[in-house]
This record gives sequence, structure tokens and C-alpha cells, in this order.
Amino acid sequence: MTDVEVLNYVKASAVALGLSLDEARAQRVAMHLARTATLAQQLETLSLEVSDEPSEIYCPRPFHPSPDGRKTR
Repeated sequence: MTDVEVLNYVKASAVALGLSLDEARAQRVAMHLARTATLAQQLETLSLEVSDEPSEIYCPRPFHPSPDGRKTR
């Protein structure tokens, strides 16, 4: 995806999710999304087996509701 396509995707996703993003924030989200997509593409080129990352390593932290009702870590 081009930078413009990523930004358009972010803006469309924000509308679909009911999120209010100003232009500067949409640009920042698009930048992070593009970087994450690049990292994912690089990982896809590796020949990894299930044993390369055992599930025991992953341990999510519990979410606790904040006073305003949003979920936080």
C-alpha cells in the first residue's frame, strides 16, 4: 500500500468505528500502521516453526476498566 492508501484506510476505519481523528492524529496512526505492516511483511519471509515461539512465552496482562468505562492495562 502507498502512504496515501494507508492514510485513506485509517480514515475510513475511523469512520466505520465511530472514532474522531483529526488530520494530525490520522497521519500518526497511518505512520504506525505502515511501519507495523512492514514488520509483518518481513516476518512473513522467515521460515518459522511452531517451536520457534512457544505459547508459554505469551502472557497478556489483565485489562482493568478505567473510571470512565474504557479498558486500560
